[in-house]
Amino acid sequence: MSTLNPFVSIRRDLHKIPELGFQEFKTQRYILDYVGGLPQEHLEVETWKTAVFVRVKGKNPSKTIGYRADMDGLPILEETSLPFSSEHPEQMHACGHDIHMSIALGVLTRFAEEPAADNILFIFQPAEEGPGGAAPLMNTDTMQKWKPDMIVALHIAPEYPVGTIAIKEGLLFANTSELFIDLKGKGGHAAYPHLTNDMVIAACSLVGQLQTVVSRNVDPLDSAVITIGKITGGTVQNIIAENARLEGTIRTLSVDSMKKVKQRVKELIKGVEIGYQCEASIDFGCMYHEVNNESTLTREFMEFAARQEGITVFECSEQMTGEDFGFMLNEIPGFMFWLGANSEFGLHHSKINPDESAIETAINLLIPYLRYKGE
Repeated sequence: MSTLNPFVSIRRDLHKIPELGFQEFKTQRYILDYVGGLPQEHLEVETWKTAVFVRVKGKNPSKTIGYRADMDGLPILEETSLPFSSEHPEQMHACGHDIHMSIALGVLTRFAEEPAADNILFIFQPAEEGPGGAAPLMNTDTMQKWKPDMIVALHIAPEYPVGTIAIKEGLLFANTSELFIDLKGKGGHAAYPHLTNDMVIAACSLVGQLQTVVSRNVDPLDSAVITIGKITGGTVQNIIAENARLEGTIRTLSVDSMKKVKQRVKELIKGVEIGYQCEASIDFGCMYHEVNNESTLTREFMEFAARQEGITVFECSEQMTGEDFGFMLNEIPGFMFWLGANSEFGLHHSKINPDESAIETAINLLIPYLRYKGE
């Protein structure tokens, strides 16, 4: 490694090799190789698909504390011009999972050398960005065998300065669902539109109608959002499109609102089928459970963090972001927090460049906290 902080160097290594969900083969190999170089006396390692579980056996265990780091990248062409930019075409760690993993390895290193009284389970989880790794991982034999009594995770927050921990009790992140809509009509020559059923027109109309769902079907005191992030249709400029596809996401702060929004989306699509004489199909893809922080553990962590040098604790509001860590919190008490990373560009942006000093900040906070919880 270089003269850099070793975990910054690890982050840069991982940043070069972003991989999509359940394709994190190089990333898994990197983690396994690194863990293999640590003192092995207290370590147990197991894998599932591209996931890595590392259990640090406690000196006198009565419980297990879980710590989760996500592994996958995003299908984004990196535009940072960093010397350690992605080497994988149109894939990028644009959500900070490279930083999440390097922090986890930093904390793991200390406990491999100096175990706590209790067991600590480090979970390197694939496919957080999709199709969703947490839910199936919870059902693995390894997770059932080593299931933690509490669990913790973090996510970088580009909008906060380094040293800021943003967190709240209860609901932190929204329920999220993917949305895929396919329309099939009748194509034809651009000069004879009356002989066709144009799916570009149908798709455009549907996008406008979908934007009425939140404004007219969701309680104004509740929160929801429907975003269509991608539209494809047609083949060439002088042929009326026979097919169109809309891809998007739905986010709500309650499960009940998610059900209502999905029902209304289905009703609007039925109307489009009739109005534009087409066939439509809908797929809600995978849904992520809301992230709910357990109140007692969260409040205790906030008080602990506030006593640490260089840390500012900020009680934030809930966000419409989604995180499949919610599936873990649905079964195991724990919490997630935002880690300030001070980047001009935000999450999922091709130019995001988090401040790497956040890595040391997080490691120096989590080691004493997990030791405190594990003694």
